[in-house]
Amino acid sequence: MAKTQLNVRVDEGTARAARERALARGMSVNRYIEELVRQDTGEVGHTFVEAASDFMKQYESVFVDEFDGGPPARAKSRVGEDREGTREGRR
Repeated sequence: MAKTQLNVRVDEGTARAARERALARGMSVNRYIEELVRQDTGEVGHTFVEAASDFMKQYESVFVDEFDGGPPARAKSRVGEDREGTREGRR
């Protein structure tokens, strides 16, 4: 993707905070600002959803094989009940 230079003016406190946060994340101030804008515009969330969708398409057969295509097993919902809803020790 082509890059465009954008010059902005911020107060020294904001500039210092941007530098410190970028450094703490191990990235340039430029990349830090780019990521903030992407997050604000929802691009990061959209990218995540696309990646999750691709993952599920790729591994759908694995999940179907593992869970036999049925609903997931119900976790214990009440103390003393097993997965079938019967009291433990009363079989």
